[in-house]
This record gives sequence, C-alpha cells and structure tokens, in this order.
Amino acid sequence: MVISTAGILYALKAFLAGSTFFVWVVRYQNIKEEFKAYRLPIWLRDLVGILKLSFTIMLFSSELSIVILGSLGIAGLMFAAIITHLRIKNPIYKMLPAMSLMLISCIIAIFSFQGLQIKI
Repeated sequence: MVISTAGILYALKAFLAGSTFFVWVVRYQNIKEEFKAYRLPIWLRDLVGILKLSFTIMLFSSELSIVILGSLGIAGLMFAAIITHLRIKNPIYKMLPAMSLMLISCIIAIFSFQGLQIKI
C-alpha cells in the first residue's frame, strides 16, 4: 500500500480540524476556564476562537495560498499559546497540545508551499 503526500496532508488537516472542533466546541467550558485562569480578556478568547475556526476552515480550500494562510495562522496562534504557557510557568505537558498543533500546521504550510506555483 502506497500512501501519498496528499493523503498524509489530508489526514493532518482532518486531525487539526477535529481537534479544533473538539476543543473549541465540545470542550468550550474548559477554554472559558483556561482564559479566566490566565487572566485573559473575554474579547481575546472570542477573537482567538473565531480566528482558529476560520483558519481551520481555510485548510480545506482548493486554493493553496488560502491553505498556507490558514496553516500559518494556526501556527501563529499556537506560538502565542506556548508563550502564554511559558509566561505563567505551566509544566511542559500542558504545552504539548499547542506544540503538536504548531508542528502539524507548519508541516501543512511547508508541503502546501511546495505545491504553490509563484507567477512573476
């Protein structure tokens, strides 16, 4: 059985979308508690949620530049999450989800960028 790069990319996108949906919809109460514990404002929580869900939807675009924007957007949000964890001195295991999602987002961006043809 041969697994294509496109298949791997789609699986990574599906994993990212599933985890985003699970955390920001199913476990939204946990998100509310975390933002409150970290003393982050409600408007920031809402903005992060809107951005994360929007960036996740972008991953499934047929336009590679939109996929790259979405994946880099998620990577940026995850980088900010890691900085927040470091700022409040959380243990490493609490940072692992953000680190994993940032890595997956970067992989998606790199492989999508390789497929992008830049016209000059």
